[in-house]
Amino acid sequence: MSGAVSALFLLDIKGRVLVWRDYRGDVSAVQAEKFFTKLIEKEGDPESHDPVIHSDGVSYMFIQHNNVFLMTASRRNCNAASILLFLHRVVDVFKHYFEELEEESLRDNFVVVYELLDEMMDFGYPQYTEAKILSEFIKTDAYRMEVMQRPPMAVTNAVSWRSEGIRYKKNEVFLDVVESVNILVNSNGQIIRSDVVGALKMRTYLSGMPECKLGLNDRVLLEAQGRTAKGKAIDLDDIKFHQCVRLARFENDRTISFIPPDGSFDLMTYRLSTQVKPLIWVEVQVEKHSRSRIELMVKARSQFKERSTATSVEIELPVPLDATNPNVRTSMGSASYAPEKDALVWKIRSFPGGKEYVLRAEFTFPSITSEEDTPQKKAPIRVKFEIPYFTVSGIQVRYLKIIEKSGYQALPWVRYITMAGEYELRLM
Repeated sequence: MSGAVSALFLLDIKGRVLVWRDYRGDVSAVQAEKFFTKLIEKEGDPESHDPVIHSDGVSYMFIQHNNVFLMTASRRNCNAASILLFLHRVVDVFKHYFEELEEESLRDNFVVVYELLDEMMDFGYPQYTEAKILSEFIKTDAYRMEVMQRPPMAVTNAVSWRSEGIRYKKNEVFLDVVESVNILVNSNGQIIRSDVVGALKMRTYLSGMPECKLGLNDRVLLEAQGRTAKGKAIDLDDIKFHQCVRLARFENDRTISFIPPDGSFDLMTYRLSTQVKPLIWVEVQVEKHSRSRIELMVKARSQFKERSTATSVEIELPVPLDATNPNVRTSMGSASYAPEKDALVWKIRSFPGGKEYVLRAEFTFPSITSEEDTPQKKAPIRVKFEIPYFTVSGIQVRYLKIIEKSGYQALPWVRYITMAGEYELRLM
């Protein structure tokens, strides 16, 4: 049997010891410093590429991987080829556990490194070097380094956002068309900002590598096909797609074709900078009966079609900073005073289209203020709501096809919802 190594060292790029394992007790950590001194001297000789260095009765065998030197020191006559092969197998095992072998991954995983070195070499002789075998009995969780960005698809011809071999018993796709309405109304009741931000949010639970095709009521597409939409055709603008969408295909024929990632992702986002009629309009009348009492009458009106219903409506009405003891009555829903917001919060669980509800509130002030008191800065009325099965833009999913070579049938589910984004009325 060939001679055994005395110790194994892992050094950084400057020769400092990161990890070392003494197997026979006949060398010391000083050997690392002597090795690195000889290595620097050797680098001055351009013709020397020998991975073995002899000095003062010690043989050093080494390889370099990234910013780490792996080196063995031995006072015996070792089989250099087998030891160098062993060092390469050490690299493979560490890459299996840590994703990559670098100085950082060693510093993050000292415990696992020592466990592995104890199993891979015994008394200076190589033992287990198969990562799969080692992982069966060394199950300590290792901190895995993040993998560097994958090569471009053009190089690998692979779908980098989806793994192969995905399997589901039930193949389903959920598509939510979500639009947020942003509105700002000034004190004169004029709309000074109005836009709609939309997103097509998908959750896919599909086996294999499915090809999906999505059709919208896109005016450009329908006109190109010489067709007219049964309902409203929309002008898509300011579109941003997920990387899975084939952009060249969309630019050619407006077809949204893609292999979807597994799980949740935003397929597409868009913005419509069109004048939007406020879906819920709020009017406020303020009546001061004296310097110690104020009364509010608030009308909330839904300005969308009767077949739709807003849910989880919340209207936040600002009140004077020192108002107390509110007396509130509502024709629908409930209202509560939120002193931490200096606001009255009116909640309506269900608000059908074409309806109007009224809130009356009376507040008292703890102290009488002088008539010369400076006016307080008025906060806006803020409105929150959700309207299911409704979109402001009129966007519609005309079809969603899923094609996979195994031929399974997938169930697509499509939902629409509109909600309030930055929805403010400066009417008070």
